[in-house]
Amino acid sequence: MFPVYFLILLLTTLAAAADLYKILDLHKSASDKDIRHAYKRLSKKFHPDKNQDEGAKDKFVEIAHAYEVLSDPTKRQIYDQHGEEGLKAHENGQHQTNPFDMFQNFFGGHQQHQARRGPSSLTEFEVQLADMYKGANIDFMIKKRILCDHCRGSGAASDGDIHTCTSCGGSGVKVVKQQIFPGMFAQSQVTCNECGGRGKTIKKKCPHCAGQKVVDHSAHYTLEVTPGMPEGHQVVFEGEADESPDWEAGDVILRVRSRKERGGWRRKESSLYWKETIGIDEALLGFDRNLTHLDGHTVRLQRQGVTQPGFVQTIKGEGMPVFEHSTHGDLFVEYNVVLPIEISPPTRRSKFEFPVPFDILIPFRRLVSVPFMSS
Repeated sequence: MFPVYFLILLLTTLAAAADLYKILDLHKSASDKDIRHAYKRLSKKFHPDKNQDEGAKDKFVEIAHAYEVLSDPTKRQIYDQHGEEGLKAHENGQHQTNPFDMFQNFFGGHQQHQARRGPSSLTEFEVQLADMYKGANIDFMIKKRILCDHCRGSGAASDGDIHTCTSCGGSGVKVVKQQIFPGMFAQSQVTCNECGGRGKTIKKKCPHCAGQKVVDHSAHYTLEVTPGMPEGHQVVFEGEADESPDWEAGDVILRVRSRKERGGWRRKESSLYWKETIGIDEALLGFDRNLTHLDGHTVRLQRQGVTQPGFVQTIKGEGMPVFEHSTHGDLFVEYNVVLPIEISPPTRRSKFEFPVPFDILIPFRRLVSVPFMSS
């Protein structure tokens, strides 16, 4: 948190040479709703707690000052007519709002004048299990509708092409008289059919969006996959759904799951499962081999003596990371024993010299097509 005196100084210095509308990426005809929407989007993007880029703090302070001025009708009028100098004279050294307090108040529920919220989108998003094990940043794109950057959602070619509706006088509604009985009339309000209830008409449509107010856009995002992220975990990109001049944009929600792969690693919560294939000699005599884990590190698989087909070995601490903790679950390795299709003559001849006692072979007797011979 910056000291208040430093914030005041920085606000004054930054604002002196900046166009407040450009800071919020707005046209001078922007509505109060446009200003709120711009502040909501940009303040979250450049907040120092989320954005560690160089210059993000300064940008955050700029955005706060621009919003403080343009969201106040009196200050905005003075700024539009006399610029920063006139605004300074009006404020006369008055206390400047702390941008962090402003952010807290804005997102703390003091947005009673916001427009209605648009629909959110929910997408199933599959990632590699290895990414959920070790963590990853995954870039992706979403096609959506955004406000036309030429007319900023007005639908008009220029500000001069927007006129007050002459049919309703700018109210957006008309009073209609309807005869009920002879000499008796009832009055009712209906939406103006000339302006669609907006109170404004457009003389010349915006050539960029053909008056539609929104255009198609492919937006780039980065999904941060946290180690141990649960299956079905939802990641929310606030205010990034389809835009419209009639609503505040909803959210883009990703439901993250690991991609199903046959014959590979399997996961159940914080546990991992792996099937390891061994030969009959290893099953009878034991083995010492390495397993490459999801992040590339090596896990030692070691057994002495007989390993029955289907035996499951538990290796502590080699499972999935426990979400938002520093511990790991367990790894369960199931052993699959591969038997030879046929026994070669040299093997047949050497069976009498087999160093393994006959009673050890009994569990495998039913699995081998060639009958054992007792000595």
